[in-house]
Amino acid sequence: MNNKKIVGPLVAVIALLVAGVAYLGYNLSQEKQANKDMQELAVLEKQEMENEYQQFADQYSEMKTRINNDSIVAQLTREQERTQQLLEELRHTKAEDAAEITRLKKELATVRAVLRSYVLQIDSLNQLNAALMNENSRVRSELDIASQQNQALASSNMTLSEKVAIASQLNATNISLTPLNKKNKNNKTMKKARSLLVSFNIARNVTADNGTREIYIRVTTPMGEVLNGGGSFSYEDRQLAYTMKRSIDYSGEETPVSASWIINETLPGGSYNVSIFVDGNMIGSRNFTFEK
Repeated sequence: MNNKKIVGPLVAVIALLVAGVAYLGYNLSQEKQANKDMQELAVLEKQEMENEYQQFADQYSEMKTRINNDSIVAQLTREQERTQQLLEELRHTKAEDAAEITRLKKELATVRAVLRSYVLQIDSLNQLNAALMNENSRVRSELDIASQQNQALASSNMTLSEKVAIASQLNATNISLTPLNKKNKNNKTMKKARSLLVSFNIARNVTADNGTREIYIRVTTPMGEVLNGGGSFSYEDRQLAYTMKRSIDYSGEETPVSASWIINETLPGGSYNVSIFVDGNMIGSRNFTFEK
């Protein structure tokens, strides 16, 4: 009789322990998957930055072959060496080093702006040379020969239009993610949030094409899940789900953009990521941490 009294509670305790271990195992699996997804996104962003740095360095080499001004060639060489140095720093930086990645991302924006100024400067010089060719037949004949030689080289190098396309890539700044309560007031915690407001600016870029642009916004939860807005877009030869989509009329000047997402279920506290995509490029990304 006494044995039966002991066995019953013991079985209950063992059952609770087994259930607890199973629950902890499930949570650990979810956390590992979320960390894996965040790491993959960080690696993807780092690889894209490396590709841009390499493209910019290659463009400096190409531009030096298209200009005969020794002073400008020397300036291009210095900027090319600086770009290569930043590329090496990025290659030796771990994708998880958020502070260093952020610093190198800011440096990348500076490199892009400097490169853009040289593209415009060299284009202006080329226009001036064209005017001089019209005034001097002998110079025009010599430049025609040089042009034929350059055309043979251009078949294996990027065209000027391709260079401008890279330099004219848009950039998102001042990215913010704000939980709002039912009165549309700023709420510091996720528990009472009824919607999420994403705001940012598309930076001024005089070399970018004007017109309508489709902007895709991805908001990722601490579990690595994307808050789904019901659609997807193409990026790096694959389809990614987006949270929100906005169309803007871009004129080359700084343009503010905001979008809200209605919360249909309670969201957990923790680290959220906002990534912004335009024209097949990720133009900005930032992490935010909120209380439960």
